[in-house]
Amino acid sequence: MLRENMVNSQIKARGISDEKILQSMREIPRHLFVPEQQRSYSYEDFPLPIGEGQTISQPHIVALMTEMLQLKENDKVLEIGTGSGYQTAILSKTAKEVYTMEKIEHLGLKAEKLFEELGYKNIRVKIGDGTEGWSEYAPYDGIIVTAGSPQIPTPLIEQLSENGRIVIPIGDAFSQDLIVAQKIKGKLIKKIVCGCVFVPLVGRHGWEK
Repeated sequence: MLRENMVNSQIKARGISDEKILQSMREIPRHLFVPEQQRSYSYEDFPLPIGEGQTISQPHIVALMTEMLQLKENDKVLEIGTGSGYQTAILSKTAKEVYTMEKIEHLGLKAEKLFEELGYKNIRVKIGDGTEGWSEYAPYDGIIVTAGSPQIPTPLIEQLSENGRIVIPIGDAFSQDLIVAQKIKGKLIKKIVCGCVFVPLVGRHGWEK
């Protein structure tokens, strides 16, 4: 009931119409991705702390960023910033293969363990600097970055397939614009979707710290 209410009041009511995304958010137990002391707020429409200075994004932003990728059933997607793993889980229901990177080892390993417990078979996790991307499995049909960056990291542009989309918050450390960009003839065509606030993307091609 809580998940159904979340989908109806926070997701559908605000314009998300992709049925695969809506169904995945009905099915996936978001509370399991939230620390125990925060679980009473699991289905509310705001971000929650998950430790290590990181957050789990509000449900609407998770749905919006996923819809912006316009993923197809056989697509391969790269996520930068595994965090709690909730966004990763949603992606696993909307794409064929999900590759996710997390800089903070504790969070990445915790999410990986939860994926295994929930039986998600199409997710690979790597601990490392997400701004470098994951070249081994490139190119990707979609790339999603769940932290704010001063610019789109060059390695991610290089690892995006032709006609692929990247969704990323761009701005300063305190506020950003949520950008969707499509790679057409090797160049990115960018569009600003809305304002947002994410934790900083730390790495060689992001913020130093």
